Amino acid sequence: MKFLLVAVSLIGSALAQNIHIGAPANGSSIQVGKQFTVEVDRPNSLTGTQEVAIVIGLNACYSSTDCVPASEAIGSVLYSGPYDPQYTSDAGTTTKPPHQNFTVTVPDYIQTGRAILSVSHLSLVGAGPWPMFEVVNSSVVITSS
Repeated sequence: MKFLLVAVSLIGSALAQNIHIGAPANGSSIQVGKQFTVEVDRPNSLTGTQEVAIVIGLNACYSSTDCVPASEAIGSVLYSGPYDPQYTSDAGTTTKPPHQNFTVTVPDYIQTGRAILSVSHLSLVGAGPWPMFEVVNSSVVITSS
């Protein structure tokens, strides 16, 4: 019984550490050669977390029906480095979870059409700590400029 309680507690604290892509929204269009903002949200948690890094990638789908899963291929790396989510302090904005915005550019060489925008996230969780790695993604449409 104690094992089950500990397991449920660990799963709950791990889920509270998960990131989400706040922007662009799933299905959004982004233009070749243009900048766009990727908002990476991380809900607040009572469990201590030390952020290590994220990688933002964009991988074109070379078929109208199939895309390579984000966990298997990042594609073009748009950002690689530190992640430090914070609350927005602007007056009059809607309440958001801790997040960080990254301004990135769609590469000129990427194929237009469906693509997978992915964020790979590594953090250290808990007092131990233990490493947590995850990959989240959003489907976007790349258009010509």
